[in-house]
Amino acid sequence: MSEKKATAVHDLRSAIELLKNIKGEFVSTDTEVDPHAELSGVYRYVGAGGTCERPTRKGPAMMFNNVKGFPGVRVVTGLMSTRERVGHLLDCPPEKLGFLLKDAVHHAVAPVLAEQAPECQQVVHYADDPAFDLRTLLPAPTNTEEDAGPYFTMGMCYASDPDTHESDITIHRLCIQSRDELSMWLTPGRHIDAFREKAEKAGKPLPISISIGVDPAIEIAACFEPPTTPLGFNELSIAGALRGQPVELAQCLTINERALAHAEIVIEGELLPNVRVREDQNTNTGKAMPEFPGYTGEAKAALPVIKVKAVTHRKNPILQTTLGPSGEHVSMAGIPTEASILDMLERAMPGRVLNVNAHTSGGGKLLAVLQFRKASPVDEGRQRQAALIAFSAFSELKHVILVDEDVDIFDTDDILWAMQTRYQGDVDTVFIPGVRCHPLDPSQIPEYSPSISQQGVTCKTIFDCTVPWHLKADFERSKFKKVDVKRFLPDFE
Repeated sequence: MSEKKATAVHDLRSAIELLKNIKGEFVSTDTEVDPHAELSGVYRYVGAGGTCERPTRKGPAMMFNNVKGFPGVRVVTGLMSTRERVGHLLDCPPEKLGFLLKDAVHHAVAPVLAEQAPECQQVVHYADDPAFDLRTLLPAPTNTEEDAGPYFTMGMCYASDPDTHESDITIHRLCIQSRDELSMWLTPGRHIDAFREKAEKAGKPLPISISIGVDPAIEIAACFEPPTTPLGFNELSIAGALRGQPVELAQCLTINERALAHAEIVIEGELLPNVRVREDQNTNTGKAMPEFPGYTGEAKAALPVIKVKAVTHRKNPILQTTLGPSGEHVSMAGIPTEASILDMLERAMPGRVLNVNAHTSGGGKLLAVLQFRKASPVDEGRQRQAALIAFSAFSELKHVILVDEDVDIFDTDDILWAMQTRYQGDVDTVFIPGVRCHPLDPSQIPEYSPSISQQGVTCKTIFDCTVPWHLKADFERSKFKKVDVKRFLPDFE
């Protein structure tokens, strides 16, 4: 990766300005919107895409300038809900984004403490003020009528190992439980959960900051997972590489931790030791919120609690949110997944896997399409080895579809064409039962299949839609004459 030049995008506002100047990428409304179910309901039609209930579509990012009950706070969503828009935000062709992130991991730029007064602390609200109340201070949306409560879905959670002081940033499900408490769902294996467990074992709270409304490069970098970014690897350094300059941090005012200096909003708090709360204690719906597979997750019976100490923000802040099943999750989770798979496969079998697509239908996590090039007879079978390596590179991957180099892996019709004409179920399907996967897949229960011993276990599957080497000559696509279409249609793109 050549040295990356510093970019004009360094925070949420500069990202929005960039999109405003690109046709069809950003819209806003001054019509009053209710953050309870209505805001997300609107964006479902405008541009959510992903695994959302149909009808939905790929569409522009959207700003809500008039949020009911919250004068002075705007809400934006969908900044990364299409791969093309992420390409604009990271100044990269959409099909090359996985390669961009793969290279950024190897050219990390460590974050630094901001030298000037941080913008995120222009306005300060302390939780010990009797008037303080998260529920009236910030318009956290309730995505559906049956949600457990209002959720912060784009909070960059930053905490540090109590012993080594190595830091990590990730995105978690945060539900407002009271005037100064949030519940936090940490899926197994997340580094901040390891920090929390260590602090809890010592009987101490874990300081944590939650930065909302930041540079999209940070939001994507935060979604890397082991083994690409092992414990102790600060993903903010990937964002630094993407932007060609270090991410700036600010010292929090009420806890011994740092936050993102250019954030719109920062919540400062502590994860309390040995305190748990039922996620839907205020609604009793049994539901949490819509998640990336397209279903509403169940409310958890006992989640860790963040005791909020303060909220700081910019003047006239913008709260950023996302719909769990939207294309935005696909971008944030999927592109780092592609980078992780590409990195491991390039080291294992250079030049064979040409590209990877963490497909929309799997929310960027459950399905990967691998474009494999067989160069000689001895490559037969290596395509399936590539799929096994992909499962190792990203443990939450459930299915891998293998296709040849003449298939466009970003065109679902082309992928399914390969499956219809280059796949026979009895010889081209590889089952790997009894492997743990992502806990939000609702089919991973013993009642669904006798091969599943407990919830969260799945049968990982390889669909080999590549042509056997000895039959290559029989599967050549029809060749059309190459022409300059602009001779006939000058405005053709």
